[in-house]
Amino acid sequence: GEASTAMEYLRERGLDRTIKELKQPVLGICLGMQLLCRHSEENNTDCLGVFDTKVKCFSFDRSVSAHGSGLKVPQVGWNRISEGRLPLFTALQTAPYFYFVHSYYAETGAHTAGVSEYGIPFSAALQKDNFYGVQFHPEKSAAPGEQLLLNFLNL
Repeated sequence: GEASTAMEYLRERGLDRTIKELKQPVLGICLGMQLLCRHSEENNTDCLGVFDTKVKCFSFDRSVSAHGSGLKVPQVGWNRISEGRLPLFTALQTAPYFYFVHSYYAETGAHTAGVSEYGIPFSAALQKDNFYGVQFHPEKSAAPGEQLLLNFLNL
C-alpha cells in the first residue's frame, strides 16, 4: 500500500470521518497503522490523525548503519518488540519476534505501546482509546501473530 492513494480512497468514500468516530476496537496493520497517524512523509500525506505521530521514511545511510553493517530499505524480516504494554501482547513471551515489511515508520511518542529497532528505535505498536496499530504483520508472524490477533478479537 501507499499512504496518499489509500487516504484518497478513504476520503472519497467518507471513511476518513467514519473511522475516527468508531467506538469498537480498531486494529490498523502496517499501512493501516500509519494511516491512523497524523502525517506521513510518503508523498507528503495528511492522514487520519488518531495518533499524534508522524510517519517518516528510513533515511539512515543505506550502506552503513549505526551498528556498522548495511541496512536495506525496505526492512524485511523478523524483529523483537520491546515494551509491549498492550492487551494485544497478553500471553506472549517477553520481547516476541514479529515479521516486518516496511520503508516507513512511526516515530516514538505518547501513544507508543511497543518499540522495535531497525537502525533507530520506532513505534512497532501504537494505542489510543479503542484504536490499536501495529507496524508488523501478525498474519505472517506465526504463533505470536496468531496470539496477538486472538487477543484483539477478545478485547
